[in-house]
Amino acid sequence: MRAAFPLLAACDARGEGLAYLDNAATTQKPACVLDAVDAFYRTGCANPHRSNHRLARSATEAFESARAELARFAGADADEIVLTSGATHALNLAALGYGAAVLRPGDEVAVSLLEHHSNLVPWQEAARRTGAKLVPLVPDRAGRISDAEVDRAIGPRTRIVAVTGTSNVLGCAPPVVRIASAAHACGAVVVLDCAQSVAHEPLDVRALDVDFAAFSGHKMYGPMGTGVLYGRRELLERTAPLLRGGGMVDRVFERTATFDEAPGGLEAGTQNVAGAVGMAEAARFLSRIGFDAVRAHERALTRRMVEGLASLPSVKLYGPGPDDRDERHGIAAFNVRGVDAAVAAQVLDRRGVAVRAGTHCAQPLLRHLGTDAVCRASIGVYNDERDVDRFLEAVENAQREAVALMTSAML
Repeated sequence: MRAAFPLLAACDARGEGLAYLDNAATTQKPACVLDAVDAFYRTGCANPHRSNHRLARSATEAFESARAELARFAGADADEIVLTSGATHALNLAALGYGAAVLRPGDEVAVSLLEHHSNLVPWQEAARRTGAKLVPLVPDRAGRISDAEVDRAIGPRTRIVAVTGTSNVLGCAPPVVRIASAAHACGAVVVLDCAQSVAHEPLDVRALDVDFAAFSGHKMYGPMGTGVLYGRRELLERTAPLLRGGGMVDRVFERTATFDEAPGGLEAGTQNVAGAVGMAEAARFLSRIGFDAVRAHERALTRRMVEGLASLPSVKLYGPGPDDRDERHGIAAFNVRGVDAAVAAQVLDRRGVAVRAGTHCAQPLLRHLGTDAVCRASIGVYNDERDVDRFLEAVENAQREAVALMTSAML
């Protein structure tokens, strides 16, 4: 599998053997995705839905074929897929294009405490504009949201529920179907952030019974700057465009304008056609592997990683414990006792192990966990047991090496 990813293959060829465990931040790109992007620019570059020459028709077909492939990947219809610059753009569109248009003073928006800032901050702004109130769905320290908490937070005033498919810090998955059922019983709309789950679990928006869903290309082995907002057709029709200008208008007069129907009416300006083509190829890449194989591979590595971390006295592990390791989706959040998270990540980097340290765009969750920052190791399809063992060895020696690193820095 590593040979399919040019960056990792190049590291191996140079003898560097990078253990890349920062997949929750972004994934590496397989050759098939890079080739698809390159082929568009080399052989089919034109602006879709504008000119009528051969290249432009080809670009339009490539763009709409990408939309159709991503709709199939999400279990949706093509006219329910808005192509965006990423999950952040998509969630802002849901919050400020739809939420700000329908919320009223006194309405409530339930948002889980597991959320990435991209599925929290836009709802804060929607609430500020409309007079609605944000209500937190609070997990326990292991990241679990109980039925009692769902019933407490979602009630008669709830109009929107925003929840992640998988926590980007703890790797645990909230009970999305249970939450959607409670929300719909109150007449509320459910917005699902799938950015962290989309590369690890199959996505079926119909089975999950969500109303909006957002995900990024770059976390599913696709290009950066690409993403999707799925929306039920009737809700997209009520969503106002965030950006206005070329490509999304119907008729324009000196003082007024009308807009195309969704999804085109929500896609202003020249689109990232090559990125969409690459993201669609990433969806095909994952489908060719098969999610049964992805889950089996990643769960085995996650168990190895979590059990190894739990066995180290120098490590504090956050989220589900080793006995609940299958509740994690490829992520382990931890700290090395007595070592700043950023220093620990630097120590691991010196051993050729790439992890992320910080707040992970989830500051409310980290405060809930009682810490300012954590290290995070995250699994991808190209990782193997050697990567995990190399990581665990580096963590085991991190306290000693951090002291040496800090000492050398003071000299």
